[in-house]
Amino acid sequence: MTLKEIANFIGIDCQNEKEITGLNTLLDSNENQLTFLENKKYINDLKNTKAAAVLVTHENVNEVPDGVVALVCDQPYLNLAKISKLFAPNVVEIYGAEPLIGSETTIMPNVYVGKNSVIGNNCTIMAGAFIGDNVKIGNNTIIYPNVTVYRDCTIGNDCIIHAGTVIGSDGFGFANTKDGKYIKIYQNGNVTIGNDVEIGANTAIDRAVFKSTIIEDGVRLDNLVHIAHNCKIGRGSILVGQVGLAGSTILNAYVVMGGQSATAGHLEIAPFTTIAARGGVTKSITEPKKSWAGFPLFEHKQWLKLQAKISNLLK
Repeated sequence: MTLKEIANFIGIDCQNEKEITGLNTLLDSNENQLTFLENKKYINDLKNTKAAAVLVTHENVNEVPDGVVALVCDQPYLNLAKISKLFAPNVVEIYGAEPLIGSETTIMPNVYVGKNSVIGNNCTIMAGAFIGDNVKIGNNTIIYPNVTVYRDCTIGNDCIIHAGTVIGSDGFGFANTKDGKYIKIYQNGNVTIGNDVEIGANTAIDRAVFKSTIIEDGVRLDNLVHIAHNCKIGRGSILVGQVGLAGSTILNAYVVMGGQSATAGHLEIAPFTTIAARGGVTKSITEPKKSWAGFPLFEHKQWLKLQAKISNLLK
């Protein structure tokens, strides 16, 4: 779509006819993409954006770099939500190439494989699985019954995906109007899963808003784990049952999270960190190879001492 058409869609006057191919973050946008600034803590990212245009408030319009078109509005995030619908792919592709299935791959009855999808060699896809359009699955991967893989997602070699898991469902993203109505932010990214990954039953991994939710090589996810949009799980990490990660959480390599532990969004956890069961991470952890517990979070040894003191109060 042209920038003029997009601006007119949200009621902004703009005569620029530049073609816009998609939406992206401030720093990741290129000269054919549209971005936005809502939170002032990202003002330095605005100054360095390479986007074609940016949704921005009157307050921050003077920070828009030369050559970037400013689409001035009161609620950039809300307008981004409205525009995201314009770039959402088809739910189901009617036209396209028939799926390519590798040698020695077993596809059981009642499996759907979408257009333009590719499944590698020596895979097993069990009954009831749904493999959407433009999905790529590597070699030697096992998909158990009733797994759903939404469109555009990728799964590597030697993976095991257990029954009932959903890969690529929409991230939980909404913008509010002034009267409280929720406007859906269409999740136009995907999920990328590396090699040698095992995912337990009934786990949900949400697709990204713009780019990819990433599960790196060697990760192990237990049953009933939730990975929100735009998260990145570093290689070799282990997430035990009922762990939940809020959006844009980054786990570096070999992080271990115990059962029912969770993170707030937009934070990063250092390599080789251990979070004990029911630990709540609300701030980034920068020092590697430490163990943490509790909510609010304490170093594990301190948390144990605190529990002992509380126990003594009851005597």
